[in-house]
Amino acid sequence: MTFEEMTAARFSVKKFSDKAVEADKLQKVLEVAGKAPTARNAQCIRIYVLKSEDAMNKAKELTPCVYGAPVCLMLSYDIKEAYPYPEEDGINSGAEDCAIVATHIMYEALEQGLSTCWVNRVSVSKAKEVFNLPEDEHVVLFMPIGYAAEGFEPLPNHTQKKPLSEIVREL
Repeated sequence: MTFEEMTAARFSVKKFSDKAVEADKLQKVLEVAGKAPTARNAQCIRIYVLKSEDAMNKAKELTPCVYGAPVCLMLSYDIKEAYPYPEEDGINSGAEDCAIVATHIMYEALEQGLSTCWVNRVSVSKAKEVFNLPEDEHVVLFMPIGYAAEGFEPLPNHTQKKPLSEIVREL
């Protein structure tokens, strides 16, 4: 499958089967995530693999958007390690580094026959507290991962895209 075909095939799954994610497939997803580029190669990101009953129950308390997945990844970054924008006080590369890593995860999961959903409907400050993360870490997103439930299809608005003329600007 070409990358363009993958971008057409991938969608956010909001109902997962209870089939376990094989350890080798999850490991491959994590290995590819670890190869993602980050600003100045600072590698400030952290990927927490939530799969124990306790961790998954905590995730379900933090968001209704785990969707029955057997595993949920929580992506965060270490503020001390993120590349600080030289011209902007208080702004760093952490969130965009997490976004790059999350994108790698989504497409490698698809390659492995798995499905994902990018979840930002979560209190990141509560997640930090509930999972007792270090003071300098900032949670960016949750990403349930697993096998889509039988028959689950993309939401109706998935293929509704604006024309490029509405989103691309030449200066």
